[in-house]
Amino acid sequence: MKSLSIWEKQTSYAPADVLIIGAGLMGLWTALELKKSRPALRITLVERNSTPLGASTRNAGFACFGSPTELLSDIQTMGEQAMLDLAGMRWQGIQKIRAHFPDAVIGYDPCGGYECINDMDAGELDDKLNYLNQLLLNITSEQAVFQRVDERMPALGLCAFNHLVANRTEAALHSGMLVEQLSAMALSKGIRILYGLTATRFEKTTAGYTLFVDDTISLTAKQLVCCTNAFTNELLQEPVISPGRGQIILTSPIPNLPMQGTFHFDEGFYYWRHLGDRILLGGGRNIDFAGEETHSLEGSAIIREALTAFLRQHLHPSIAFTVEQSWSGIMGFTGNKKPFTGFTPAGPYAAIACNGMGVALTPIIAETVATDILNHF
Repeated sequence: MKSLSIWEKQTSYAPADVLIIGAGLMGLWTALELKKSRPALRITLVERNSTPLGASTRNAGFACFGSPTELLSDIQTMGEQAMLDLAGMRWQGIQKIRAHFPDAVIGYDPCGGYECINDMDAGELDDKLNYLNQLLLNITSEQAVFQRVDERMPALGLCAFNHLVANRTEAALHSGMLVEQLSAMALSKGIRILYGLTATRFEKTTAGYTLFVDDTISLTAKQLVCCTNAFTNELLQEPVISPGRGQIILTSPIPNLPMQGTFHFDEGFYYWRHLGDRILLGGGRNIDFAGEETHSLEGSAIIREALTAFLRQHLHPSIAFTVEQSWSGIMGFTGNKKPFTGFTPAGPYAAIACNGMGVALTPIIAETVATDILNHF
């Protein structure tokens, strides 16, 4: 067993007021909100990888709050008001990100977003867009946040879709730059981040919690917060969080790429965007739900091939490309598509399961987490 020096015990591994497991978006925003509310708090984040490994830096880099068909699906799943509450949180989260950081340092690109639609006629689609626009007016202050713009498809290099819906408020960003900026901000405020330490188990004590990392080192804190998303059930039995792997492919550079913006199809199960002169495409999880309910980052040929075929089907034949890179991220899902925040039966607090919308939701969820934690000091 490795023995810590007195110097390490009094600095890096010193007792904390709040110990957060997971230094991804949820953990970082939570730490910053706690520090903002109570600057004297001693806060330590523990991250098992050299960079956050789940979804925070392995996503597609979308700043979005929901495509029309996804929002309509959410209404069916959770009801109109719950959908609006969740969409409102996503919207507020995006505004908060921009309030914290200049666009340039997080690669924020206000390029606008689109949804491609095949399974509705124009009249039905227009009716549903009008319905959603009325619902979302109080959130976005946009008279018509969604507009049908079928005529733009050829100029964007798209084909084999019936309809195209534009949302000029959506954007793209650089996920790695966002996490770097949040990490730098946390460190500048005296928040400790310990990388390369795997939380293996914890014990509840009279003073709070003892967290064991790599079975060789223990850390103590008054409050323990799990921001471990899809990997939560490695430490906690409840709540049950289902992993969902999101696979992504990146094309070769495409000269004079006409496609600019973020795009969704099929209730958000397919999503793509320009990345310079390349196309980044992710999704296809609905092809094999069972196979993609996994913690493995390896990816699968069946999904990669389906994504490549999708792109060849829907890009104009004159646009040639090869797939140069692929990767996967692991998202966390609940049965009702609502994030989980609260104290768990085992004791620690958990802020998890953004259901594929972590970029937009974590800045706002962190405010609730901080309030709940501080109420127990």
